Amino acid sequence: MKLATVAARLDAYEKLMRLDKPAGILLLLWPTLWGLWLAARGAPDWRILWIFLMGTVLMRSAGCAINDWADRAFDPHVERTRSRPLAAGDIHPEEAVLVAATLALAAFMMVVWTMNVLTIALAVVAGIIAAIYPFTKRFLALPQAWLGMCFGFGIPMAFAAQTGAVPALAWLLWAANIFWTLAYDTEYAMVDREDDVKLGIKTSAILFGRHDLAAVAACYALFVGVMAAVGAWQHYGPLYFAGLAGGGVVAAWQFSWIRDRSREGCFQAFRESHWIGFMVFVGVVLDTQFPRPFG
Repeated sequence: MKLATVAARLDAYEKLMRLDKPAGILLLLWPTLWGLWLAARGAPDWRILWIFLMGTVLMRSAGCAINDWADRAFDPHVERTRSRPLAAGDIHPEEAVLVAATLALAAFMMVVWTMNVLTIALAVVAGIIAAIYPFTKRFLALPQAWLGMCFGFGIPMAFAAQTGAVPALAWLLWAANIFWTLAYDTEYAMVDREDDVKLGIKTSAILFGRHDLAAVAACYALFVGVMAAVGAWQHYGPLYFAGLAGGGVVAAWQFSWIRDRSREGCFQAFRESHWIGFMVFVGVVLDTQFPRPFG
């Protein structure tokens, strides 16, 4: 009986941290890896890489826990979230806060013990932005843009850790990632739109209304456009652009899932969005490993 109880608790904590749903980890990870590989010109410090990998998992898990705590009054009334451990009463609110604080502290201490002052300062800023995000749907019409700031902050941190500086290139990549996040998280928000309207929650899907598909397409186009401009400015080679084109194909394919705005189709599009980041990362890795014919 005791073993069964322990197993149930561990399962609840796993679901609280979304370790059973790794898509969110990948959406946070790929932009960080773009930044790390480009900052290091294809040869990142493997110690830094390991720390960023661990930090991504820890911070995403912490973010999920604090998000569920912030939404504890909303989630029981939303079809997609009512079975989450906190909403279902399997975990107490205080436990969620403790889990989030422990994970965030662990991630921060890894940075403090191993990174330079600039990276530590950026980690503090990233933590503040991440802590504010769960509450933005109460007062921001476009909380997905704030999420984009959170999910892309690994880019300037990667540059700072690898080179000790954050050049304009890092901030342009960060801006591109905001557009990407706006696209895929609007798809995510489309899943809950009917419930969110009833609860008075603000999301991009509600803001864009009947223009939601056009807005998603525009955000994807802006993401690809900024990334292409970065590639042209930095004289990246054809393999970089091939990876970016592959990501664009995946983005275009998603419209076969979201065009009827069904919950299932929109959720499927969101879950598969990490492949866009993966395609871009493959292009970055290949471009930094093979000689470029130009530039």
